Amino acid sequence: VQLVESGGGSVQPGGSLRLSCALSGFTASGNCVAWFRQSPGKEREVVATITGNNFLYYAEAVEGRFTISRDHAHNSVFLQMDSLRPAGTAMYTCATLIGAICDSYPSTFPCWGQGTQVTVSA
Repeated sequence: VQLVESGGGSVQPGGSLRLSCALSGFTASGNCVAWFRQSPGKEREVVATITGNNFLYYAEAVEGRFTISRDHAHNSVFLQMDSLRPAGTAMYTCATLIGAICDSYPSTFPCWGQGTQVTVSA
């Protein structure tokens, strides 16, 4: 199983970025995929998840500004991030587990990408 993230970068507050997570060796469809983020000195935290049945979850800090979605044809999951804030500066990583049900604990996910850096500053 391999996960490869892309789409990170530097953006001003209020800007947008779209992160991509391309999966190989594993079918994203029908399984939980999640986006996590980690800032220096802080613990990794869940940002958004999409279950095998396409039920969506968002952390309170990003609710209404971020959108997680799945592309079955390309076996990819995306994270559209709008109205970005400086607090959103972090390494964003996608992860998956074998199963349709998600939870928000990083220890539950056995498969991780390398991450893509997002920096939000003026």
